[in-house]
Amino acid sequence: MSNNQRLLPAVVVGLVALVMLLFGLYVWQVMRSPVTASNALVTTADQQQVYRWKMVTTWPKNFPGLGTAPENFARMVNESSNGRLQIKVHGAGELVPALGVFDAVSTGSVEAGHGAAYYWKGKIPASPFFTAIPFGMNAQETNGWINAGGGLELWREAYAPFNVVPFAGGNTGVQMAGWYNKRINTIADIKGLKMRIPGMGGEVWSRAGGVAVNIPGGELYTSLQTGVIDATEWVGPYNDLAMGFHQVAKYYYYPGWHEPGAMLEIIVNQDAYNALPEDLKAVVAVAAQATNQMMLDEYTNANNAALKELVENYGVELLELPAEVLNVLKQKADQYYAETAAKDPLFAKVLASYTEFQRNAGNYHRISELAYYHTRETDSQKTD
Repeated sequence: MSNNQRLLPAVVVGLVALVMLLFGLYVWQVMRSPVTASNALVTTADQQQVYRWKMVTTWPKNFPGLGTAPENFARMVNESSNGRLQIKVHGAGELVPALGVFDAVSTGSVEAGHGAAYYWKGKIPASPFFTAIPFGMNAQETNGWINAGGGLELWREAYAPFNVVPFAGGNTGVQMAGWYNKRINTIADIKGLKMRIPGMGGEVWSRAGGVAVNIPGGELYTSLQTGVIDATEWVGPYNDLAMGFHQVAKYYYYPGWHEPGAMLEIIVNQDAYNALPEDLKAVVAVAAQATNQMMLDEYTNANNAALKELVENYGVELLELPAEVLNVLKQKADQYYAETAAKDPLFAKVLASYTEFQRNAGNYHRISELAYYHTRETDSQKTD
């Protein structure tokens, strides 16, 4: 018998012993770690469970831009989760009033909402920072602050006491200054003027002598038509054309000093969010990011065509707010920020972060974005 033949049985016995040893170690590890085994079972169960959420919004259902954003979000979540997280969107007034969205999500009567943070200024004075503030950041800068500059962490700190988790959920870009039934030539023309203007813009408007009113979007046309208000801001040409404001107001002013980059929000009830497995939490986050960018793209594409239609087809007078008026509004805004920060620690904390980011981004944008806009302008672009 050769040496190889004599060694073969020993090798086989050794391999069998090794396999039995490894199997024994595996069984011993499982027995001493029941949490690991149960986690595996939970993961399997989570992959089979279907979660169904209701989402309420502050906008009419399927309204261009504002109303289609939550629909896009729900669709992406459903598709990305392979149907494991299904979200049904309800427009303003279907389940709760337009301005009842935050409370509905906070209490858990619905799982999610879509709206604008500045509507909740009465509950959270710092909330407008997470939509837009007068003379604040544009969409690009706001996204940078939220996603890379600490803004999201502050936002979640502000909402945590209300059992709500926020995500960026869209941006309109720089808005228009609004529709007016009279010309604004000096700051005196603002005195007593009733304008629908929410958030910090409303505070500044009131300090400048106007009367700020907060009315849901669905009531604006009638309010302007019947004289309940003398002026309104809404969004910009894309949405304003759809609302028909050109039928009840003649003067269309720019720039949108009060909302230079209005970010919308997707809010989720904390308990509903915690109940999701980690992969579905990731689906929600990524779908929100996509929704945020898609809305900005939609407005960038649609606004100029809508503006041309308003001016050329409907005879709307497009006017720039006088520098005197803008300077006074800027002064009133700075006063409001300082006074509110002195009374509200969270407001002061958010203001410090926001203004530092705006200053740093603005320093660079003066020699990049702004300089480039001036460089590429031609006479034809100015008139188109």
